Amino acid sequence: MFFRRAHADARDAASLLCTHDRLGQFRNKPRLQLIVAGAGVSLFEGTRESDRTMANVVVVGAQWGDEGKGKIVDWLSVGADIVVRFQGGHNAGHTLVIDGKVFKLALLPSGIVRPGKLAVIGNGVVLDPYHLMEEIEKIRGQGVEVTPANLKIAENVPLILSLHRDLDAHRESASARGTKIGTTKRGIGPAYEDKVARRAIRLMDLAEPRALDDKIERLLAHHDPLNRGMGLPAPSAKAIREELLAVAPKVLPFPFARSSWQSRLRCCRSWRRRSSCSTGSGAPGSGSCSKARRARCSMSITAPIRS
Repeated sequence: MFFRRAHADARDAASLLCTHDRLGQFRNKPRLQLIVAGAGVSLFEGTRESDRTMANVVVVGAQWGDEGKGKIVDWLSVGADIVVRFQGGHNAGHTLVIDGKVFKLALLPSGIVRPGKLAVIGNGVVLDPYHLMEEIEKIRGQGVEVTPANLKIAENVPLILSLHRDLDAHRESASARGTKIGTTKRGIGPAYEDKVARRAIRLMDLAEPRALDDKIERLLAHHDPLNRGMGLPAPSAKAIREELLAVAPKVLPFPFARSSWQSRLRCCRSWRRRSSCSTGSGAPGSGSCSKARRARCSMSITAPIRS
């Protein structure tokens, strides 16, 4: 980890980045900086002319949660363009206090409450689509704007389904001896099991209802015998299909393709090299950029869902 000097003012968060490496080489060459400090990734540039290089800041929890990751990411997001939630599920979450207003988030990236920031949920996250919409509606009620323009979700993010929650709850119940591990019973662990085994239903699958039956059948080829062996009712393919299609119209405006994410980063870096835009009010897509460039940026992050 390379820090220059801590500043009390959150507006100077970018000053935490230094421009040289451990050995002091390549000081005058632009390069990406990685600071391991996990609820998100902040992309921003330094405050001095010599620091004008796009940098990644990765916040990683070093213990069993409750380290204050959300607060750290929120602080760093002041100088960021993009804030990414790259892994995890909707566990206990984190609480942010901004200008005396309290925001409780469990799934959304911390940067969503900051105006002018792009919040991204990456494919390392397991996503409960129903909880997502509940959380979005909750912070909208607090005056926070959440639209596909400032929230993007990886199209291949795996979904948490009701069968995952049922399985998680059963494992934590008294009837399942020796298997209790203290989960929140929200289906996060079982959803990750399906992700690793490549049988998970992904967000992009909701855009193709005709192909959904085959993917549900593949999923239930595992969960049907598993549930029966644990004395649970077999999951219903029809119920799962209805569960997914009911929420599909609400969540499908948010996915983006990996290629569009890469285009967005190239777009941001290119603009900064030309000094055409700056962080803050001049961030890509804001009023100080030309209309043509705003259009290119908008196109780069709204690519259609791939099949």
